[in-house]
Amino acid sequence: MPFETFTRQRRQDRQPYVTIQKKGVFSLNKAAHDALGNPDSVELLYDADARLVALRKVDSSVEHGYQVRAPVENHATWLISGGAFMAYYEIDNSTSVRRAARADGDLLIIDLNDPGVDPRAESSEASST
Repeated sequence: MPFETFTRQRRQDRQPYVTIQKKGVFSLNKAAHDALGNPDSVELLYDADARLVALRKVDSSVEHGYQVRAPVENHATWLISGGAFMAYYEIDNSTSVRRAARADGDLLIIDLNDPGVDPRAESSEASST
């Protein structure tokens, strides 16, 4: 395998991922944020029968919208406070879980049937290699 030059830049992951953190915070990678059209606000939707969560871009004036926050300058992760949503639908968020998401029209869909991965385990594996 040929050598590759390290340019101090992170690879752009084209797969949208959403992590639902312990307190119900949704964490989106750049691909997920881009798939939603780089929103300032989203609405949260739930299909209880299929166990699917969806996010959809909305105008920031929408009363039931959730603000999308960037935690730091030059960020690669966007946050949405979804604790009330998780509690209302009794969705388990006792552990943080990272899942692949898929775009479907104007929705970004997270399948809760997908067991996902513990994001802390992934980062510790990466640091030990």
